[in-house]
Amino acid sequence: MNIVGVLIPLALAMGLAGLGTFFWAMRSGQFEDLDGAAQRILIEEDSDGEGAT
Repeated sequence: MNIVGVLIPLALAMGLAGLGTFFWAMRSGQFEDLDGAAQRILIEEDSDGEGAT
């Protein structure tokens, strides 16, 4: 029964850490351009190298 007294605060601390990380990511702009990275993979860039097709 003593383990419950350890696990509940540990779970709350981990939840607060996750929530803090989520708000940090929102404020730093991690979710502003969700489609851009997916589209950049599909768009072929013009390059001057010989290996380009």
